[in-house]
Amino acid sequence: MSNNKKRIYLDYNATAPLSAEVKAFYIDELEFYANGSSLHEDGRLVSKKIEKARKQIADLVNANPDEIIFTSGGSESNNTVFYTMLSYGKKNNNKLVVTTQIEHPCVLESGKRLEDAGFEVVYLPVDSDGLVKLDEYKKVLARKPLFVSIMTANNEIGTIQDIKTLCAMAHESGALFHTDAVQAAGKIPVDFKDWNVDYATLSGHKIYAPKGIGALYVKKSNPIETFVRGGHQEHGLRAGTYNGPSIAAYGYAAELAKKELAQYETHTRALRNHLRDGLLERIPNIKVNGHPEKVLPNTLDVSFPGAEGEAILLHLDLLGVAVSTGSACASGSLEPSHVLLATGLGPELAHGSIRFSMGKYTTKEEIDYILEVFPPVIQKLRKMSTIYEE
Repeated sequence: MSNNKKRIYLDYNATAPLSAEVKAFYIDELEFYANGSSLHEDGRLVSKKIEKARKQIADLVNANPDEIIFTSGGSESNNTVFYTMLSYGKKNNNKLVVTTQIEHPCVLESGKRLEDAGFEVVYLPVDSDGLVKLDEYKKVLARKPLFVSIMTANNEIGTIQDIKTLCAMAHESGALFHTDAVQAAGKIPVDFKDWNVDYATLSGHKIYAPKGIGALYVKKSNPIETFVRGGHQEHGLRAGTYNGPSIAAYGYAAELAKKELAQYETHTRALRNHLRDGLLERIPNIKVNGHPEKVLPNTLDVSFPGAEGEAILLHLDLLGVAVSTGSACASGSLEPSHVLLATGLGPELAHGSIRFSMGKYTTKEEIDYILEVFPPVIQKLRKMSTIYEE
């Protein structure tokens, strides 16, 4: 460990800490422990807090409060939408579903489940920047699919899709449209009404709220199946005793995210660009992944030929810096990133990639420290490599 006592956290896309404001708010909310479904005064108070949070989250993404369903997080929300398509597809005698090759693992696994049930799932290719190939999209839309699911912003490379256009194209073909907006909400402007999406997925812990709480947006009159069965909560659509304190804290975090959005974008983009330019200046032969402009302001994914991703991560960890080699949900796998492979990177470059994801608490001093200590790490690893040549 270096003399740098304070650890530097650059893995905000995996999860964000509770913000100071949300943490204080959440601790106070723990005193309100009653069941939000109970009819007594204590229960009614919690219920009121839940409905306030529902509106705060709806305001962040420009939706109606009654279109927001509370879930345990992004994975449950995505699974719920795909689960709905099982019965909806059978009812409409249409078993063609479209998604992309760079979705979060919970979407890809949900797609596999539909395939096991006899559905055809088309995984759209992307270009070298991570954008959906429109010619391929048009081809599959001509076949009149049941359902399309395309993430708003990628969790690894940060590429942002034109969801409004992609959704309009899907609707023209008669398909329902879903977007996983977990990484986008609170980082860039998100507007479900303007985009006209049918379903969208949100998560609390990406915007400084507690883990284990998220939401699913379902546009009015669209089909939705109960994924977690049991009680009458959420109009019978999602059973389970309300996690009142976490829901209230999520609502408060959403309100803060909306207020701070412009400041957040400016702050993180400046740091991202400073880190990117510094790495390009100090380390030869590296590749910045993702779209150069249509990218999350806080996300920088870089490949370092001749250095293996896990080795880079461990060296940085010893220097007090936390980063990621890709999606946290897939980090236990030894396989190269499916996202980077889909953009056309070979296995070596995909294995040698690091995702730096910044947040509201990241400072320029922290980025300067990384730019000081990181280049020697790559130099050392490349010297150890038996295949790398300058």
